[in-house]
Amino acid sequence: MKNRITDLLSIEHPIIQAPMVGVSTPKLAAAVSNAGGLGSIGIGASTPAQARILITETRALTARPFNVNLFCHRPAQADPCREAAWLEHLRPLFAEFDAEPPGAIREIYKSFLADLEMLDVLLAERPAVVSFHFGLPEQGWIDALKRAGIRLLASATTLEEAEQVERAGVDAVVAQGIEAGGHRGVFEPEKGDAGIGTFALVRLVARHSRLPVIAAGGIMDGQGIAAALALGAEGAQLGTAFVPCPESSANAAYRQALKGERAAHTQITAAISGRPARGLVNRLFTDVGAAGAPTLPDYPITYDVAKALHAAASAKGCNDFAVQWAGQGAVLARGMPAGELVKLLVKEMQGS
Repeated sequence: MKNRITDLLSIEHPIIQAPMVGVSTPKLAAAVSNAGGLGSIGIGASTPAQARILITETRALTARPFNVNLFCHRPAQADPCREAAWLEHLRPLFAEFDAEPPGAIREIYKSFLADLEMLDVLLAERPAVVSFHFGLPEQGWIDALKRAGIRLLASATTLEEAEQVERAGVDAVVAQGIEAGGHRGVFEPEKGDAGIGTFALVRLVARHSRLPVIAAGGIMDGQGIAAALALGAEGAQLGTAFVPCPESSANAAYRQALKGERAAHTQITAAISGRPARGLVNRLFTDVGAAGAPTLPDYPITYDVAKALHAAASAKGCNDFAVQWAGQGAVLARGMPAGELVKLLVKEMQGS
């Protein structure tokens, strides 16, 4: 079980729980870390003060390493015309629930690229591991985090992105295949998404990069982890597999959906947040992202109105607009405590 990833991250098993903003919690991260994997918390939607609290709460539950994940997307540019058109597009859906769309929508959280205060929090708190999604921060920030003794991971959806990660001096690359739930980590989505599958991407990056590779996307059990390792990965990141764990913050409707038919039919849409993301199909996919919809506002401005629409619907007892991110293979998710799931994954990896 020992390899460059386990040595780099000081963990027993090459298993990483994906950060999953809105679902991961300090309890979930700590349970995974205490079981010998690497737990993760997502702070991409947090203020620096909230991030500090999350790190403190996780540290109170585990003395082992855990990962803190940040969003490195291009900061949103407000466009009142685009935003007004998008709000009008959604007006009939709000009307179904006797509600009006918001008068305006906003950038609901900062990109790490524009958040020096968040960098200061990381340098002060010094979590064992920090990971980047949607791209990379400036080189000076990467260098500062490394000087602080923090191990760095970054997602990549193509070999070219993985090469950028390697040139920046990041310690390992998370090869995110098209099967992955949640947001695609594409650096420049306006240029398109190559849509490379997890195993093809792992093989490409393992063959051409000197960095250790962590496979991500559609991996739900120990057999999937073993297959990724056989193709050259040295670790695996699982997200959807941990959503049903009691330590996650997934609500009852989300957990129930993972047990039903919808879990077998995930799709990708940008209409929810402004960036492509994979989840369980509901009216956010079929109605919000319907053909002929106007141009999307920037991420995460689009997300602001999606959350408002869900709030209006849920107030009337409707969950058809809930955000339920999930990867392919979601039907394989198993509800059990996170520590028990890590132990089971290890047994399955070993063929027992």
